[in-house]
Amino acid sequence: MSTQARYGVVGIFSSLGRSWWVLLLYGVLGVLFGLIAVTRPVAAAAALAWALGVMALAEGLVSLLALFDKQVAISKGWLALYAVVSILFGLLTVFNPIKTAGILLLFLAAWLIVAGVYRIVFAIRIRKEITGEWLIALSGLLAIALGVLYILNPVGGLAVTTIWIGAAAIVYGVLQIIAAFKVRRLTQLKV
Repeated sequence: MSTQARYGVVGIFSSLGRSWWVLLLYGVLGVLFGLIAVTRPVAAAAALAWALGVMALAEGLVSLLALFDKQVAISKGWLALYAVVSILFGLLTVFNPIKTAGILLLFLAAWLIVAGVYRIVFAIRIRKEITGEWLIALSGLLAIALGVLYILNPVGGLAVTTIWIGAAAIVYGVLQIIAAFKVRRLTQLKV
């Protein structure tokens, strides 16, 4: 490797290494959110739903403002519909995040039941072409069972789902923290 190329690679690694703290920040925030989600799942679910509502509200307001732009690429009718639906969903979610999270969980439950039935039918139809089709049918049965459990106990389902999201956030955060310290070592590269 030429000296110029070596300096270029070292320069890239060195500049990347100087921003290690960003990965560390993401990691710490991920772990903190994960711990809150695991220890207080209903509150974390409400916070997630509220944040989703704020984003929908903001997007609806921006879309509403875009109606007054003559250069907008989409039809004004679709844009107005999108703006109104986004604003209504955002307001509903901001003012009642738990109920909205519960309703979204019921949609998830309905999807799980339909997906489960589909998987069972699919497994039956392809049973002569493949082996192990029973695993597809089993995944369908499990999806249906989970969907039914969500319907029977939405708050419990919301809590369990949030705990799983929290556990994933903790793993993500720890991996980001490890990556941050590995990237930090790049600042110490010498030619």
